Amino acid sequence: MKITGTITSTVNVGTQPVTVSAPAEAPAAAAPARAATPALQSEVLQPAAQALRMMPDFDAARVAELRDALAKGELPFDPGRLAGLIQRFHGGGRG
Repeated sequence: MKITGTITSTVNVGTQPVTVSAPAEAPAAAAPARAATPALQSEVLQPAAQALRMMPDFDAARVAELRDALAKGELPFDPGRLAGLIQRFHGGGRG
């Protein structure tokens, strides 16, 4: 299976959003070649890469807070809306 296209992500660096685009196709053999990226690209991506490294995988305290609020009925939950958002995110085209 061959996947082509571009993957685009936006990361906030301080208060500034930084958009990073990369080819969706990334063969395993190309990994060593990425280490030899041009200096300009490397300098441009450094703030985003550093911000990403500084972020935790997830905020455990916030997850616990939201879980408690949901269990107490303090946080509204619409399963239909969630399903629509998941479908739209994964390319369902609806929503």
